[in-house]
Amino acid sequence: MQQRNDPPLRSDAQRNRERILEVALAELTRSADAPLSSIAKKAGVGQGTFYRHFPNRESLVLEVYRHEVQQVSDTACQLLKTRTPDEALREWMDRLAQYAMAKAGLADAMRKATSAHGSLAGLGHGPVTSAVELLLKANEEAGTIRPGVTPDDFVLAIAGLWQIDPHGDWHTRAGRLLDLVMDGLRAGAPGA
Repeated sequence: MQQRNDPPLRSDAQRNRERILEVALAELTRSADAPLSSIAKKAGVGQGTFYRHFPNRESLVLEVYRHEVQQVSDTACQLLKTRTPDEALREWMDRLAQYAMAKAGLADAMRKATSAHGSLAGLGHGPVTSAVELLLKANEEAGTIRPGVTPDDFVLAIAGLWQIDPHGDWHTRAGRLLDLVMDGLRAGAPGA
């Protein structure tokens, strides 16, 4: 896994890494036990190239997870540029739900990769917390949500997302849940 303080990768090495992550996401979502050799082959890279980027299954799974969480988190700022704060927050919540349901298959791979070394605690917490803080602050400043809601409050309020069956009618159920959360956030808002 490339560390944050490592020098930037050459463009061809970066493309290889991105292809590996893209294929790994699809394969690990289908099967937590997807062979690493199969991922390398489908990504069009040799075993040496694969293992230079990801020396073991755990490093690959954790980087796929980190990369995906960062993608979802980065949309918060983009949404605030084109939507009102409350519309941005609600749309971001939908994207988070879509991510959670689409990547439910990755959960087994993450559990297996971290079972020997602890948990995923903190790996996605930073980017998600930053996105939530950004959205809550924009909404509080706009007067569209009640003041004083913390990122921890928000995460607890939407925790029901992870109880929804991703193989059922998750979209309708998640929409109802997130509408309830938005209604609760708006209750007592100064601009309401």
